[in-house]
Amino acid sequence: MTVQIRSGATRRAFTLSAVGASAAIALAACGGGSTEPAASSAPADGGASATITMWTDAERSPALKEIADKFEADKGIKVDLVVKDFAAVRDDFITQAPSGKGPDVLVAPHDWLGTLVQNGVVAPIQLGDKSAEFAESSVQAMTYDGQVYGVPYAIENVALVRNTELVGETHESFDDVVAAGQGVVDAGDAEYAFLLGLDPKQADPYHAYPLQTSFGAPVFEQGEDGSYDVSQLGMNNDGGQEFAQFLADNGDKGTRVFNSNITGDIAKEKFLAGESPYFLTGPWNVPAIEEAGIDFSVDALPSAGGEAAQPFVGVNGFLVSSYTKNELAANEFVVNYLSTEAAQDALFDQGGRPPALLASFEKAADDEVIKAFGEIGAEGVPMPAAPEMQAVWADWGATELSLIKGNESDPAAAWTKMSENIEAKFNG
Repeated sequence: MTVQIRSGATRRAFTLSAVGASAAIALAACGGGSTEPAASSAPADGGASATITMWTDAERSPALKEIADKFEADKGIKVDLVVKDFAAVRDDFITQAPSGKGPDVLVAPHDWLGTLVQNGVVAPIQLGDKSAEFAESSVQAMTYDGQVYGVPYAIENVALVRNTELVGETHESFDDVVAAGQGVVDAGDAEYAFLLGLDPKQADPYHAYPLQTSFGAPVFEQGEDGSYDVSQLGMNNDGGQEFAQFLADNGDKGTRVFNSNITGDIAKEKFLAGESPYFLTGPWNVPAIEEAGIDFSVDALPSAGGEAAQPFVGVNGFLVSSYTKNELAANEFVVNYLSTEAAQDALFDQGGRPPALLASFEKAADDEVIKAFGEIGAEGVPMPAAPEMQAVWADWGATELSLIKGNESDPAAAWTKMSENIEAKFNG
C-alpha cells in the first residue's frame, strides 16, 4: 500500500509523538459510529458523587475538556481533568488507586493492560454492539484474558517512508528495496541505502519487528482470535534462526544495510538531509520530513523472509479504575461519551493520531498520510500487553545488536540461546 505526498501539501496538523514500544493499530474498512452519546440510565450522581476524576496528559486535555463539558451539561456530573506526566503515571496509578487517591478514569496505551490487570487496578467495560464501530484490531488490543478493558481511540504503527525523488517506485521484496537504495548510493546521490535507527545497547526489536515476522518468527504464538499465548515463545523456531542470520548478513560485517552506529536521531537526520531514499519509521517523524521539503511516499515494508511483514501496532484508550466509587458515572462517560464520533474527531484534530472509531477514521483518511499508515497497520499485530513482555526486551534487543555488530560466529545458536534465556525467566 502506497500513498505519495508532495511536500508542502495542505494537510491536517500532524503532530504525533513516538510511543516507543507502544506503538499503534490498524484500520482498513470504515463505517458505523454515532455522533451523539447513547441514552443512559446512569443516575445524575453517578452512583456516588457528582464529580469523577480523569488522569490525562497536556496534549489530550483540550479535546477532552469539550467532551467533559458536554457530559456535565447532559448528566450533571463534573469531570475533573488532571494533567499528569505520563513517564510516571502507570506506577502512580498502581500505587494510588487502592488508596482511593487515584482517578476514576485513565488514558493509557494498551500495552499497560497486563500489568494493570495483574495489579487489579482496572475494571472490564461492556462495549456491546459498539465493538463493531471500532477497528477490530483496536478492540483486540484493549482485550486481555478475554475481557475488554478500554475504549480505544488512537492507533500507531511504523511503515517505510520513501524519498520519491531518489527512488520513484515501490518494490515487491526487501531485497529489491535494498538494491534500489544501493543503486542511489552507487550513483553518488545518497550515503545510505536504507535507514533503521538502532539503540547503541538494545538495537530496536520494535522497529525491526515487521522484518522478523516476515520470517515467520512472532514474539509469542497467537490463537485464532489473535490473542497471545505467552507460554509459547513463537520466535524460538527455524524462522527466528533465519532472521538471526539475516541480521548478521546485513549488519556491520556484511552489507551494512543495518548499521550499529546509526541511532534513531542519526537516521532521522540523514533522511532529512536526503542521504537515503528509505527510512523505517512511524508517523511521529512525518512533520519533520514535511518541514524539510522532501517529497515522500508511505509504503508497506516488503517481506524479507517470504511471509507477511507485520508491524507492531499500539492503541491508546480510556480505562476505568476498579477502585472507583463512581462506577456508573465513569462507565457512562467512557463507554457512551468517549466512544462517540464527535469525541474521537476532537481527539484526532487535537493530536493527529489515526482514530480507532471507523467513522472518524474514514474522515481522517482524507489526510493521505493518515490513510497510508492506517491501511498498513491493518496488516499489523497488537503489541503484546502481557506482563511477560517486560522480560523479553532486554535479551531480544541485546542479541539483535550483537548479531548486527557481527559478534556472533553462529547467529542461529545465538538466537536459540536468547530464546532459552527468555523462556527461563518465564519458568523461573
